[in-house]
Amino acid sequence: MPEFPSYISSKLPHQGTTIFTTMSALANKHDAINLSQGFPDEKAPRALVSLVAQYMRKGFNQYAPMAGLPYLREQLVAKAKKLYGIKYNPETEVTITSGGTQAINATIMALVKEDDEVIILQPAYDSYAPSVVLAGGRPKFFDLTLPEYSIDWDQMKMFINGRTKMIIINNPHNPSGSILSKEDLQELDKIIAGRDIIVLSDEVYEHLIYDGAQHESVMNYPNLQSKSVVVYSFGKTYNCTGWKIGYCFAPEALTKEIRKIHQFQVFSVNTPIQMALADFLNEEEHYLNLKNIYQEKRDYFAKALSKSKFELLPCKGSYFQLASYQNITQENDFDFCVKLTKKHGVAAIPISSFYQTKQDHKVIRFCFAKQKKVLKKAAELLCNI
Repeated sequence: MPEFPSYISSKLPHQGTTIFTTMSALANKHDAINLSQGFPDEKAPRALVSLVAQYMRKGFNQYAPMAGLPYLREQLVAKAKKLYGIKYNPETEVTITSGGTQAINATIMALVKEDDEVIILQPAYDSYAPSVVLAGGRPKFFDLTLPEYSIDWDQMKMFINGRTKMIIINNPHNPSGSILSKEDLQELDKIIAGRDIIVLSDEVYEHLIYDGAQHESVMNYPNLQSKSVVVYSFGKTYNCTGWKIGYCFAPEALTKEIRKIHQFQVFSVNTPIQMALADFLNEEEHYLNLKNIYQEKRDYFAKALSKSKFELLPCKGSYFQLASYQNITQENDFDFCVKLTKKHGVAAIPISSFYQTKQDHKVIRFCFAKQKKVLKKAAELLCNI
């Protein structure tokens, strides 16, 4: 750990550089195929890029309203109504954010107070716990049950107490690729009934659900919806993660508090991109066809790895494929990922990095949101191990 001058006291003394940054840097250094960091390598839709340029040329280059352009918020409300049958108020219940991660951070900073407990299902996306700590709260880690990465609801009931302020769910789940069923959401609904517990539902992969399954959003359940902040990302939907733009839905009372934090974190979000996205949201066939596009990639990658020594775990959603390497070696997953990058030319993520206690189940994560030629080359290298 670096030494700090005496006048500096770190708020996150045990927090290092994210595993995504570490593995991507290693991939670049060794010219490896990067299946570690979760971003698609397909281009953003040409029509969407053209709309952004068009609005820039038209002069939409100044600050947007703090909560986001009304035009975009209205389009998002219409989309939620169409997909989930829920009507939000675009003026008071929708906020445009600088990516899903900022929406998550603003929500936690706004609603979690000192010593509040926040239940985090692990393996977990790595931004949740640090945000809770910065807010003065206490992360409480609940282990998902392998190999399906499912929730044992009987154990969850015992996990909750009078200090529980928030439960964070991620559906579809990163890193496991699991999804929550109707029964899961019904159990969560029962658990929070009559309790002052907020649900933070990270649903950025909402359109990436496979094999005929449907996305079960908290929006589908009135009691849950009334106590939930639901987070989404345009980057995952439109292949533009570098634009860092997302949004969240929440009841008015929660939104009011979230915006108090949001305004001092980023104030507002890129104006011409908001205009372009509002126009492009009418192109329904794009987001509705995503599940077909990515299921094809998932199946292609799985078939290409069928002769390898890796054992693939179920992937029901997201664009991540978990793989057990127990048939190859018993070394720890971080060291294996480093060797995989340096020696074999493919970068992956060790799943222990998504656990607070660095639990090592000999499982790693590949991102298959890549062009087929990239997946083909990566699979060939992995099959040679």
